[in-house]
Amino acid sequence: MRVLVTNDDGIDGVGMQKLAIALAKNGRCDVRVVAPEGDRSGTGASLGVMGPTGLTARRVEFADDPTIEAWALDGTPAMCVLATVLGGFGEPPDLVVSGVNAGLNTGRSVLHSGTVGAAFTAQNLRVSALAVSLQSGDPWHWDTATDLTLEVLDRLIDGPPRSVLNLNVPDRARADVLGVRWAKLAPFGEVRMAVRGKDDESDAPGSTTRHLAAELQLAEVDFASDTDTGLVRAGYATLTTLVGLAEAWPEDRAPEAGVPEPPAIIERLIPGAPIHETHQVPDADLPGTLHRLRVINPR
Repeated sequence: MRVLVTNDDGIDGVGMQKLAIALAKNGRCDVRVVAPEGDRSGTGASLGVMGPTGLTARRVEFADDPTIEAWALDGTPAMCVLATVLGGFGEPPDLVVSGVNAGLNTGRSVLHSGTVGAAFTAQNLRVSALAVSLQSGDPWHWDTATDLTLEVLDRLIDGPPRSVLNLNVPDRARADVLGVRWAKLAPFGEVRMAVRGKDDESDAPGSTTRHLAAELQLAEVDFASDTDTGLVRAGYATLTTLVGLAEAWPEDRAPEAGVPEPPAIIERLIPGAPIHETHQVPDADLPGTLHRLRVINPR
């Protein structure tokens, strides 16, 4: 099985190198690494800007295992996946593994994660993918994340085509992890961004310049016990099934007590017409009108 390993921390990311080596030693995977030249955290599924001469990649040798084919690409994690699946480095992969990311990717903030964005890009190209992230700690328990990746990989291989699993691992020894639990997305991740205007002379009335201070802060809230952020904090590794891109359509289902029946689509929508209420995106915490993604003739 051909496996592409990438990440958003860059080609020198410790977690990614350890993961690639672990997958190669497992003996079931033909591993190729294509990762960004430098840190591309927070780029989501962005492809970035491609210059007129195309893309440039350089061959890299890992000190701990020089036999692994590894390339550093001047692009985002999503571009690494796109370029590899489209044949830029030989035969396309059967599977994409993105990580191990330094820091959790939990909650709805996964939208912005380059690690998860690589997995979404693979899904969009009809390739299943696993995103792996490790909770920040001192020391970093990289081996716990790589061990759990190998343990859950069969779930992805045996799953439906175009599956994406998001694995988040607590920073503790493998023996101290309480188990692996399926989890739903928390409202936000383990950290939240705080943005404020700087108290600076340049921000005086009439100034044409605005200076902003932005920092990531630990979310000091209690998360529900069935969410990914809450479970990782409790000592569990979590798996969440993700869909990167899906249309909003009413579900074909029998009416439920207390749940309004979705309206029928009775209007022909044309450019410039208002969005029909059927296609309004519902609150994800309420009984929704979205069906799960169904893959028909995936190959």
